[in-house]
Amino acid sequence: MTPEDTVKSFLAAWSRGDLEWAYRMMADDIVWHNIPMEPAHGVEACRALMAGFPPLEGIDFETHHIAASGSIVMTERTDRFLIGGRWRNIRLMGIFEINADGCIGQWRDYFDMAEFQREFA
Repeated sequence: MTPEDTVKSFLAAWSRGDLEWAYRMMADDIVWHNIPMEPAHGVEACRALMAGFPPLEGIDFETHHIAASGSIVMTERTDRFLIGGRWRNIRLMGIFEINADGCIGQWRDYFDMAEFQREFA
């Protein structure tokens, strides 16, 4: 699987709500950094970060553009979360680094914190 295929599969797992499959695609020592928030180090910290979200009724990661160079994959996305009967949309840029084992070792999402706070208020 190419790095781009890995990221597409990862995002598809999130979109169909299969978080367990998504977690299996992460390296044990992954660093997931939602900039400007603090990073999560390791799969268990990623699980804890997701557990902090309100209960999700649906999730959709819409990829507008994707580009890959070697083990680096960049995405322009709208991440959508259905909470309390309302979709919350976050526009962002994501960078994934795929390690030698084909797992996601680094995941950074850059987004507007004001938009995030407005959507999740």
